[in-house]
Amino acid sequence: MLIQLAVMGMLAALLPLTIVWVSSDSNKYRKLVWVTAFLTFDLIMFGAFTRLTDSGLGCPDWPGCYGHANPFQAHASISAAEAAMPTGPVTAMKAWIEMIHRYVAMGVGVLIVSAMVIAWRMWLKSKRQDTRFSPWLPTGLLAFVCLQGAFGAWTVTMKLQPIIVTTHLLLGMMLLALLSWLGTRQNERSPVSESALNLRIPAALAMVLLVVQIALGGWVSTNYAALACADFPLCQGALLPEMDFNNGFALWRDLGKTSTGEFLPFHALTAIHWTHRAFAFVVVTYLAWLATRAMKVDGLQKTGRWLLIAVLVQFVTGMSTIFLNWPLALAVVHNGGAAFLALMLTMLNFQARIPAQVASDRAATRFSAA
Repeated sequence: MLIQLAVMGMLAALLPLTIVWVSSDSNKYRKLVWVTAFLTFDLIMFGAFTRLTDSGLGCPDWPGCYGHANPFQAHASISAAEAAMPTGPVTAMKAWIEMIHRYVAMGVGVLIVSAMVIAWRMWLKSKRQDTRFSPWLPTGLLAFVCLQGAFGAWTVTMKLQPIIVTTHLLLGMMLLALLSWLGTRQNERSPVSESALNLRIPAALAMVLLVVQIALGGWVSTNYAALACADFPLCQGALLPEMDFNNGFALWRDLGKTSTGEFLPFHALTAIHWTHRAFAFVVVTYLAWLATRAMKVDGLQKTGRWLLIAVLVQFVTGMSTIFLNWPLALAVVHNGGAAFLALMLTMLNFQARIPAQVASDRAATRFSAA
Protein backbone atom coordinates (compact mmCIF):
# COMPACT_ATOMS: atom_id res chain seq x y z
CA MET A 1 0.00 0.00 0.00
CA LEU A 2 2.74 2.48 0.94
CA ILE A 3 4.57 1.84 -2.34
CA GLN A 4 1.36 2.38 -4.29
CA LEU A 5 0.69 5.61 -2.39
CA ALA A 6 4.24 6.80 -3.11
CA VAL A 7 3.64 6.13 -6.81
CA MET A 8 0.39 8.11 -6.68
CA GLY A 9 2.22 11.03 -5.07
CA MET A 10 4.86 10.99 -7.79
CA LEU A 11 2.18 10.79 -10.48
CA ALA A 12 0.42 13.79 -8.91
CA ALA A 13 3.71 15.71 -9.15
CA LEU A 14 4.48 14.54 -12.69
CA LEU A 15 2.32 17.12 -14.52
CA PRO A 16 3.63 20.13 -12.52
CA LEU A 17 7.22 18.92 -12.99
CA THR A 18 6.59 18.51 -16.72
CA ILE A 19 5.21 22.05 -16.90
CA VAL A 20 8.39 23.32 -15.25
CA TRP A 21 10.64 21.24 -17.49
CA VAL A 22 9.08 22.35 -20.80
CA SER A 23 8.66 25.97 -19.69
CA SER A 24 10.51 28.65 -21.63
CA ASP A 25 11.38 30.33 -18.31
CA SER A 26 15.17 30.35 -17.97
CA ASN A 27 14.88 30.17 -14.18
CA LYS A 28 13.44 26.68 -13.72
CA TYR A 29 13.88 26.84 -9.96
CA ARG A 30 11.71 29.94 -9.69
CA LYS A 31 9.14 28.31 -11.94
CA LEU A 32 9.12 25.19 -9.76
CA VAL A 33 8.56 27.23 -6.60
CA TRP A 34 5.62 29.16 -8.06
CA VAL A 35 4.06 26.03 -9.58
CA THR A 36 4.31 24.41 -6.14
CA ALA A 37 2.69 27.47 -4.57
CA PHE A 38 -0.10 27.30 -7.16
CA LEU A 39 -0.70 23.61 -6.44
CA THR A 40 -0.71 24.35 -2.70
CA PHE A 41 -3.34 27.04 -3.31
CA ASP A 42 -5.43 24.48 -5.20
CA LEU A 43 -4.91 21.98 -2.39
CA ILE A 44 -6.24 24.47 0.17
CA MET A 45 -9.37 25.00 -1.91
CA PHE A 46 -9.83 21.27 -2.44
CA GLY A 47 -9.32 20.76 1.29
CA ALA A 48 -12.19 23.18 1.88
CA PHE A 49 -14.28 21.20 -0.62
CA THR A 50 -13.40 18.00 1.24
CA ARG A 51 -14.42 19.49 4.56
CA LEU A 52 -17.61 21.16 3.31
CA THR A 53 -18.84 18.01 1.55
CA ASP A 54 -18.33 16.13 4.83
CA SER A 55 -15.74 13.89 3.16
CA GLY A 56 -13.05 14.16 5.82
CA LEU A 57 -13.87 10.67 7.07
CA GLY A 58 -14.67 9.23 3.64
CA CYS A 59 -11.71 6.96 4.38
CA PRO A 60 -11.65 6.63 8.16
CA ASP A 61 -8.04 5.47 8.36
CA TRP A 62 -4.71 6.94 7.22
CA PRO A 63 -2.73 7.06 4.95
CA GLY A 64 -4.75 4.60 2.88
CA CYS A 65 -8.42 3.77 2.60
CA TYR A 66 -9.39 0.74 4.65
CA GLY A 67 -5.79 -0.42 4.34
CA HIS A 68 -5.68 0.05 0.56
CA ALA A 69 -4.10 2.67 -1.69
CA ASN A 70 -7.33 3.66 -3.44
CA PRO A 71 -11.13 3.31 -3.08
CA PHE A 72 -11.30 0.79 -5.94
CA GLN A 73 -9.40 -1.73 -3.85
CA ALA A 74 -11.41 -0.77 -0.75
CA HIS A 75 -14.77 -1.09 -2.53
CA ALA A 76 -16.03 -3.97 -0.36
CA SER A 77 -15.25 -2.18 2.91
CA ILE A 78 -16.74 1.09 1.69
CA SER A 79 -19.94 -0.64 0.54
CA ALA A 80 -20.26 -2.43 3.89
CA ALA A 81 -19.80 0.82 5.84
CA GLU A 82 -22.32 2.63 3.65
CA ALA A 83 -24.85 -0.19 4.02
CA ALA A 84 -24.44 -0.21 7.81
CA MET A 85 -24.86 3.59 8.03
CA PRO A 86 -26.48 5.03 4.86
CA THR A 87 -26.39 8.59 6.22
CA GLY A 88 -22.86 8.22 7.60
CA PRO A 89 -19.62 9.82 6.42
CA VAL A 90 -18.49 6.90 4.25
CA THR A 91 -19.57 6.69 0.61
CA ALA A 92 -17.66 5.84 -2.55
CA MET A 93 -17.79 9.48 -3.68
CA LYS A 94 -16.57 10.83 -0.33
CA ALA A 95 -13.80 8.24 -0.25
CA TRP A 96 -12.55 9.41 -3.64
CA ILE A 97 -12.72 13.06 -2.59
CA GLU A 98 -10.66 12.31 0.52
CA MET A 99 -8.09 10.21 -1.32
CA ILE A 100 -7.66 12.70 -4.17
CA HIS A 101 -6.96 15.33 -1.52
CA ARG A 102 -4.27 13.06 -0.09
CA TYR A 103 -2.76 12.32 -3.51
CA VAL A 104 -2.44 16.04 -4.30
CA ALA A 105 -0.90 16.65 -0.86
CA MET A 106 1.68 13.96 -1.56
CA GLY A 107 2.35 15.58 -4.93
CA VAL A 108 3.06 18.90 -3.18
CA GLY A 109 5.48 17.05 -0.91
CA VAL A 110 7.32 15.63 -3.94
CA LEU A 111 7.61 19.12 -5.46
CA ILE A 112 8.98 20.56 -2.22
CA VAL A 113 11.58 17.78 -2.03
CA SER A 114 12.55 18.58 -5.62
CA ALA A 115 12.92 22.29 -4.83
CA MET A 116 15.05 21.47 -1.77
CA VAL A 117 17.37 19.19 -3.73
CA ILE A 118 17.82 21.81 -6.47
CA ALA A 119 18.46 24.55 -3.92
CA TRP A 120 21.17 22.54 -2.15
CA ARG A 121 22.77 21.55 -5.46
CA MET A 122 22.87 25.09 -6.86
CA TRP A 123 23.99 26.63 -3.56
CA LEU A 124 26.89 24.22 -3.20
CA LYS A 125 27.74 24.65 -6.87
CA SER A 126 28.05 28.40 -6.30
CA LYS A 127 30.34 27.66 -3.32
CA ARG A 128 27.64 29.00 -0.99
CA GLN A 129 27.72 32.45 -2.56
CA ASP A 130 24.44 32.61 -4.52
CA THR A 131 21.87 33.67 -1.91
CA ARG A 132 19.02 33.09 -4.38
CA PHE A 133 19.53 29.38 -3.80
CA SER A 134 19.97 29.51 -0.04
CA PRO A 135 18.65 26.06 0.93
CA TRP A 136 17.50 26.78 4.46
CA LEU A 137 13.97 27.89 3.62
CA PRO A 138 13.34 24.99 1.18
CA THR A 139 14.67 22.59 3.83
CA GLY A 140 12.39 24.17 6.40
CA LEU A 141 9.51 23.74 3.97
CA LEU A 142 10.13 19.99 3.90
CA ALA A 143 9.94 19.83 7.69
CA PHE A 144 6.84 22.03 7.58
CA VAL A 145 5.04 19.85 5.04
CA CYS A 146 5.81 16.78 7.17
CA LEU A 147 4.20 18.54 10.14
CA GLN A 148 1.22 19.38 7.95
CA GLY A 149 0.97 15.73 6.95
CA ALA A 150 0.94 14.71 10.60
CA PHE A 151 -2.00 17.02 11.29
CA GLY A 152 -3.72 15.62 8.21
CA ALA A 153 -3.39 12.16 9.74
CA TRP A 154 -4.64 13.36 13.14
CA THR A 155 -7.60 15.04 11.43
CA VAL A 156 -8.77 11.55 10.43
CA THR A 157 -7.66 9.50 13.43
CA MET A 158 -9.09 12.03 15.89
CA LYS A 159 -12.41 12.13 14.04
CA LEU A 160 -12.37 15.75 12.82
CA GLN A 161 -11.66 17.28 16.22
CA PRO A 162 -12.13 21.03 15.59
CA ILE A 163 -8.79 22.22 16.98
CA ILE A 164 -6.90 19.67 14.86
CA VAL A 165 -8.80 20.55 11.67
CA THR A 166 -8.38 24.28 12.27
CA THR A 167 -4.65 23.86 12.90
CA HIS A 168 -4.41 21.79 9.72
CA LEU A 169 -6.00 24.69 7.81
CA LEU A 170 -3.68 27.25 9.38
CA LEU A 171 -0.61 25.18 8.57
CA GLY A 172 -1.78 24.91 4.96
CA MET A 173 -2.09 28.71 4.78
CA MET A 174 1.34 29.12 6.36
CA LEU A 175 2.83 26.67 3.86
CA LEU A 176 1.39 28.76 1.03
CA ALA A 177 2.79 31.93 2.61
CA LEU A 178 6.27 30.43 2.95
CA LEU A 179 6.22 29.22 -0.66
CA SER A 180 5.08 32.69 -1.74
CA TRP A 181 7.95 34.27 0.22
CA LEU A 182 10.40 31.90 -1.45
CA GLY A 183 8.90 32.59 -4.88
CA THR A 184 8.97 36.35 -4.39
CA ARG A 185 12.61 36.05 -3.35
CA GLN A 186 13.36 34.40 -6.71
CA ASN A 187 11.56 37.08 -8.75
CA GLU A 188 13.40 39.89 -10.44
CA ARG A 189 13.27 42.76 -7.97
CA SER A 190 11.63 45.88 -9.34
CA PRO A 191 12.68 49.24 -7.85
CA VAL A 192 10.69 50.11 -4.75
CA SER A 193 10.52 53.56 -3.18
CA GLU A 194 12.19 53.98 0.20
CA SER A 195 8.81 55.10 1.57
CA ALA A 196 7.86 51.41 1.43
CA LEU A 197 9.87 50.94 4.62
CA ASN A 198 7.07 52.78 6.46
CA LEU A 199 4.76 49.87 5.63
CA ARG A 200 6.88 47.14 7.22
CA ILE A 201 5.16 47.21 10.61
CA PRO A 202 1.62 47.83 9.23
CA ALA A 203 2.08 44.95 6.76
CA ALA A 204 3.32 42.62 9.50
CA LEU A 205 0.34 43.58 11.69
CA ALA A 206 -1.98 42.91 8.75
CA MET A 207 -0.61 39.39 8.48
CA VAL A 208 -1.22 38.80 12.19
CA LEU A 209 -4.82 40.03 11.86
CA LEU A 210 -5.37 37.82 8.83
CA VAL A 211 -4.03 34.74 10.61
CA VAL A 212 -6.44 35.37 13.51
CA GLN A 213 -9.35 35.82 11.09
CA ILE A 214 -8.47 32.67 9.16
CA ALA A 215 -8.33 30.77 12.46
CA LEU A 216 -11.78 32.13 13.38
CA GLY A 217 -13.09 31.21 9.93
CA GLY A 218 -11.65 27.72 10.26
CA TRP A 219 -13.31 27.43 13.66
CA VAL A 220 -16.65 28.39 12.09
CA SER A 221 -16.24 25.83 9.32
CA THR A 222 -14.99 22.94 11.45
CA ASN A 223 -17.81 23.46 13.95
CA TYR A 224 -20.39 23.80 11.15
CA ALA A 225 -21.49 27.19 12.51
CA ALA A 226 -21.78 28.97 9.14
CA LEU A 227 -25.58 29.25 9.33
CA ALA A 228 -25.83 30.10 13.03
CA CYS A 229 -26.60 33.68 11.98
CA ALA A 230 -28.83 33.69 8.91
CA ASP A 231 -29.46 37.44 8.76
CA PHE A 232 -27.28 40.55 8.35
CA PRO A 233 -26.24 42.97 9.78
CA LEU A 234 -28.09 41.58 12.80
CA CYS A 235 -27.72 38.03 14.07
CA GLN A 236 -30.98 36.27 14.94
CA GLY A 237 -32.62 39.69 14.91
CA ALA A 238 -30.26 41.21 17.47
CA LEU A 239 -27.00 43.11 17.45
CA LEU A 240 -25.82 40.99 20.37
CA PRO A 241 -27.71 37.68 20.36
CA GLU A 242 -27.52 35.20 23.19
CA MET A 243 -24.09 33.53 22.98
CA ASP A 244 -22.13 30.85 24.83
CA PHE A 245 -18.44 31.74 24.47
CA ASN A 246 -17.22 29.25 27.08
CA ASN A 247 -18.42 26.19 25.18
CA GLY A 248 -18.00 27.76 21.75
CA PHE A 249 -14.30 28.45 22.25
CA ALA A 250 -13.36 25.47 24.40
CA LEU A 251 -10.48 24.29 22.25
CA TRP A 252 -9.96 20.65 23.26
CA ARG A 253 -13.24 18.83 22.62
CA ASP A 254 -14.83 16.45 20.14
CA LEU A 255 -16.80 17.66 17.14
CA GLY A 256 -20.30 18.75 18.14
CA LYS A 257 -19.62 18.20 21.84
CA THR A 258 -18.68 20.33 24.82
CA SER A 259 -15.51 19.65 26.77
CA THR A 260 -17.64 17.58 29.18
CA GLY A 261 -19.04 15.41 26.38
CA GLU A 262 -22.50 16.95 26.11
CA PHE A 263 -23.99 18.14 22.83
CA LEU A 264 -22.75 21.59 21.84
CA PRO A 265 -25.58 24.11 22.42
CA PHE A 266 -26.74 26.33 19.55
CA HIS A 267 -25.75 29.47 21.46
CA ALA A 268 -22.15 28.24 21.30
CA LEU A 269 -22.39 28.06 17.50
CA THR A 270 -23.83 31.57 17.53
CA ALA A 271 -20.82 32.82 19.50
CA ILE A 272 -18.43 31.21 17.02
CA HIS A 273 -20.15 32.71 13.97
CA TRP A 274 -20.69 36.16 15.53
CA THR A 275 -17.03 36.48 16.56
CA HIS A 276 -15.79 35.66 13.06
CA ARG A 277 -18.26 38.12 11.54
CA ALA A 278 -17.45 40.95 13.96
CA PHE A 279 -13.68 40.57 13.58
CA ALA A 280 -14.08 40.51 9.79
CA PHE A 281 -15.02 44.20 9.84
CA VAL A 282 -11.78 45.01 11.65
CA VAL A 283 -9.69 42.99 9.20
CA VAL A 284 -11.44 44.28 6.07
CA THR A 285 -11.10 47.90 7.19
CA TYR A 286 -7.44 47.55 8.08
CA LEU A 287 -6.47 45.63 4.93
CA ALA A 288 -8.34 48.10 2.70
CA TRP A 289 -6.44 50.96 4.39
CA LEU A 290 -3.13 49.16 3.96
CA ALA A 291 -3.83 48.38 0.31
CA THR A 292 -4.70 52.02 -0.35
CA ARG A 293 -1.42 53.13 1.23
CA ALA A 294 0.55 50.57 -0.76
CA MET A 295 -1.01 51.82 -3.99
CA LYS A 296 0.59 55.22 -3.33
CA VAL A 297 4.12 53.79 -3.04
CA ASP A 298 6.22 53.43 -6.17
CA GLY A 299 6.90 49.75 -6.78
CA LEU A 300 3.99 48.53 -4.61
CA GLN A 301 1.06 49.77 -6.69
CA LYS A 302 0.32 46.44 -8.35
CA THR A 303 0.49 44.46 -5.11
CA GLY A 304 -1.66 47.04 -3.32
CA ARG A 305 -4.22 46.96 -6.13
CA TRP A 306 -4.50 43.18 -6.07
CA LEU A 307 -4.72 43.22 -2.27
CA LEU A 308 -7.60 45.70 -2.37
CA ILE A 309 -9.44 43.63 -5.00
CA ALA A 310 -8.95 40.48 -2.89
CA VAL A 311 -10.30 42.22 0.22
CA LEU A 312 -13.42 43.42 -1.58
CA VAL A 313 -14.08 40.02 -3.19
CA GLN A 314 -13.58 38.26 0.12
CA PHE A 315 -16.02 40.61 1.84
CA VAL A 316 -18.64 40.08 -0.88
CA THR A 317 -18.31 36.28 -0.83
CA GLY A 318 -18.50 36.28 2.97
CA MET A 319 -21.74 38.28 2.94
CA SER A 320 -23.14 36.19 0.08
CA THR A 321 -22.75 32.98 2.04
CA ILE A 322 -25.26 34.38 4.53
CA PHE A 323 -27.87 35.58 2.03
CA LEU A 324 -27.51 32.54 -0.24
CA ASN A 325 -27.52 29.98 2.60
CA TRP A 326 -23.88 28.89 2.24
CA PRO A 327 -23.75 27.35 -1.26
CA LEU A 328 -20.85 24.94 -1.63
CA ALA A 329 -19.10 26.66 -4.54
CA LEU A 330 -19.25 30.05 -2.83
CA ALA A 331 -17.90 28.61 0.42
CA VAL A 332 -14.95 27.06 -1.42
CA VAL A 333 -14.25 30.39 -3.16
CA HIS A 334 -14.36 32.12 0.22
CA ASN A 335 -11.66 29.75 1.49
CA GLY A 336 -9.65 30.41 -1.66
CA GLY A 337 -10.01 34.14 -1.08
CA ALA A 338 -8.44 33.79 2.35
CA ALA A 339 -5.53 31.90 0.79
CA PHE A 340 -5.11 34.59 -1.88
CA LEU A 341 -5.07 37.28 0.80
CA ALA A 342 -2.32 35.38 2.61
CA LEU A 343 -0.35 35.20 -0.65
CA MET A 344 -0.71 38.92 -1.42
CA LEU A 345 0.16 39.99 2.13
CA THR A 346 3.25 37.79 2.03
CA MET A 347 4.37 39.48 -1.18
CA LEU A 348 3.68 42.91 0.30
CA ASN A 349 5.67 42.10 3.44
CA PHE A 350 8.61 40.98 1.31
CA GLN A 351 8.47 43.95 -1.06
CA ALA A 352 8.21 46.47 1.76
CA ARG A 353 11.63 45.29 2.94
CA ILE A 354 13.37 45.55 -0.45
CA PRO A 355 14.69 49.12 0.07
CA ALA A 356 16.38 48.04 3.31
CA GLN A 357 17.89 45.00 1.59
CA VAL A 358 19.17 47.13 -1.29
CA ALA A 359 20.75 49.57 1.15
CA SER A 360 22.40 46.69 2.98
CA ASP A 361 23.77 45.26 -0.28
CA ARG A 362 25.16 48.65 -1.26
CA ALA A 363 26.85 49.05 2.12
CA ALA A 364 28.38 45.60 1.80
CA THR A 365 29.66 46.45 -1.68
CA ARG A 366 31.26 49.69 -0.48
CA PHE A 367 32.86 47.86 2.44
CA SER A 368 34.29 45.21 0.09
CA ALA A 369 35.62 47.87 -2.25
CA ALA A 370 37.29 49.66 0.64
